[in-house]
Amino acid sequence: MSLIRYSLLMACSLILLGCQTTPSVTPTCPVVEPVPCPVCEVQQCPEPKIAEPVTKECEPTPPVVCEQVESDSKSTIIGEREWALVEPGDVILEARIDTGAETSSIHAEDIQLVEKDGKRWIRFNLIHPENGAKIPLERRLHRRILVKRKAGGPDDRRYVVRMWVTLGDERVWLDVSLSDRDDFEFPLLIGRNMLMDNFTVDVSRRHTLPEPALQEDGSDP
Repeated sequence: MSLIRYSLLMACSLILLGCQTTPSVTPTCPVVEPVPCPVCEVQQCPEPKIAEPVTKECEPTPPVVCEQVESDSKSTIIGEREWALVEPGDVILEARIDTGAETSSIHAEDIQLVEKDGKRWIRFNLIHPENGAKIPLERRLHRRILVKRKAGGPDDRRYVVRMWVTLGDERVWLDVSLSDRDDFEFPLLIGRNMLMDNFTVDVSRRHTLPEPALQEDGSDP
C-alpha cells in the first residue's frame, strides 16, 4: 500500500516538474499586410446630345417633256354613230359604227334574186328615212354570206352587193349585205371592211363628221 502511494507521488512530481520545465508556446498568426484595393473612379455617362432634326429637301424633278411623234396614220376619228350617204339611191342614213362587225349591212325590203343575161342580180328596196318611201334598186350579186345568230336562232344567209358609201370626205366602193334591220335602231351598220385603214373610232363621240353631200357621179367603178 505504501508502495502505491509512493508511485502516485512520484507520478505527480514528474507531472509538476514537466509543467514547470516545458515552456508554454502560444501560437501566433503571421502578420499579413493589407493589400490596398484600387479605387475605380465612377464613370458618369455623358449627357445625351439631342440631334437636330434633319430635313431632306429633294431637288424638284424637271417635268418630263414627251416629244410629239407625228402619226403616219391618215385615219379620221369618228364617233359611234355618223351620217352616211348611200349610192345608188342617194339616201342619207344614220349609221351605227361597229368595229365588231366584219361586213357592213343595210336595211332592205322585198329582196329578190333574179337572172339577167345569164347573170344574177338582186332586186330590193331601200326605205327613205324621212317619208318612208321605197327606193327600188337592182345590184349585181357579189357574193353570199352566212351570219350566225347569237340568240341560238337559225343562221341568216344574206346577199352581198356593192355600193358607194360616203362618210365625211371618204367615199368607199363597199361590200354591203342586205338584211331586214327593221328591229334595229339604225338602218345602216358600218363594219370593219370600211373602217380599216380609213377611220379610228371613238365610242364616246357622235356625229363628228359633217353630213355628206350628194355626189354628181354615182356610177360604178
